[in-house]
Amino acid sequence: MSTMMTTVPSQENPSLISVSSNYIAPSDPSLPALALQITSLVDSYMIWVGATNQPPESVQNAARSGSLCRDWACAMPAAPGNVGFGPATSLFRSASSDVTFSMAQRLARRFHRQVFLSVDVPVTLISTPRGSSLLFDAEKGIVAALKSLEGERGPEAQ
Repeated sequence: MSTMMTTVPSQENPSLISVSSNYIAPSDPSLPALALQITSLVDSYMIWVGATNQPPESVQNAARSGSLCRDWACAMPAAPGNVGFGPATSLFRSASSDVTFSMAQRLARRFHRQVFLSVDVPVTLISTPRGSSLLFDAEKGIVAALKSLEGERGPEAQ
């Protein structure tokens, strides 16, 4: 899996809000590539990931043609001292897909931040036998990108 990241700081306050775009190459050539856009906010991430036909060098344009509300959830980390998952809710979802709920919970637990996660992958792809592979690629790409962002921010921001 290869990723390409470009970070565009916010014009209002570059230290508080930033947007990065990543290209996630598919692990299986029969699957589409994924585009990932992460908006880093104060103590939270807003993440959009979707199937794309965009080439890696223009991955930042993929989110503009995507859908934020195809499958969207919000999860909070558990309170300090508590084990397990924190509260979470689906914000928008289709009747046939609810992949963001559990993925958002895992990300919030791992990174100790509130996570708004939108997965914009057609249900026709998710429901195929290779759909779980595509979702696994998405989650691995998100984790790698968040680790990179957290490393850039340094320990004082964590």
